[in-house]
Amino acid sequence: MFNRAVSRLSRKRPPSDIRDSDGSSSSSHQNPKSTDKWAASLENLLEDPEGVKRFREFLKKEFSEENVLFWLACEDFKKTQDKKQMQEKAKEIYMTFLSSKASSQVNVEGQSRLNETILEEPHPLMFQKLQDQIFNLMKYDSYSRFLKSDLFLKHKRTEEEEEEDPPDAQTAAKRASRIYNT
Repeated sequence: MFNRAVSRLSRKRPPSDIRDSDGSSSSSHQNPKSTDKWAASLENLLEDPEGVKRFREFLKKEFSEENVLFWLACEDFKKTQDKKQMQEKAKEIYMTFLSSKASSQVNVEGQSRLNETILEEPHPLMFQKLQDQIFNLMKYDSYSRFLKSDLFLKHKRTEEEEEEDPPDAQTAAKRASRIYNT
């Protein structure tokens, strides 16, 4: 009897190790809300797929979605290893965002001097200066408007409402019972 009790005790895990059935932690430590992360910096926003989605929605309404699309394309381009693939992506970026005939042309300094010769010897950082310009344009212009937009504020309110709803105590009790009594 004593050995069985000790055995059960040794299997018990501290609350920080308790996981829900989906593998997420059920401890009381919650991650900061996504809107709080997004509001902290444009970098945080661009690292979160949901943040990018919301930011794109906003930029689409402002007719400047091409800025974030260019930035994302450059991020993807920098990760490209294969030379042939790099040439294809460089050409696609140029034709889509930088060419005078581009379908989603971005407005960057020195754009009139750009031509297809830059595509002959592609390298991962070939668009870096242009990408930085677009990043700064977003950071000091559209990002601050995004944080004041109805789209962002509505998402923030939704998160806050979800946080206020108390978790189902009975479900939590059942989960704890199941974990500690196995």
